[in-house]
Amino acid sequence: MILTAVLIPDEDGGFVAFNPETGTTTQGESVSEAVNNLREATELYLEEFPFKSLGQPLVTTFEVVTHA
Repeated sequence: MILTAVLIPDEDGGFVAFNPETGTTTQGESVSEAVNNLREATELYLEEFPFKSLGQPLVTTFEVVTHA
């Protein structure tokens, strides 16, 4: 099963990794570590809560205006 990993740099270093299909979230000091941790967390989640994939999500960006 191919799933999505969204990685965001953490302000304290490393990365936060999120899987939008399952909601699993974890972190790691490097991209590789964060993805490996996310894989492990997602596999454990799917053992308890299996689901049928509905296909790949569409990931995009958007801009917002901020008022500082």
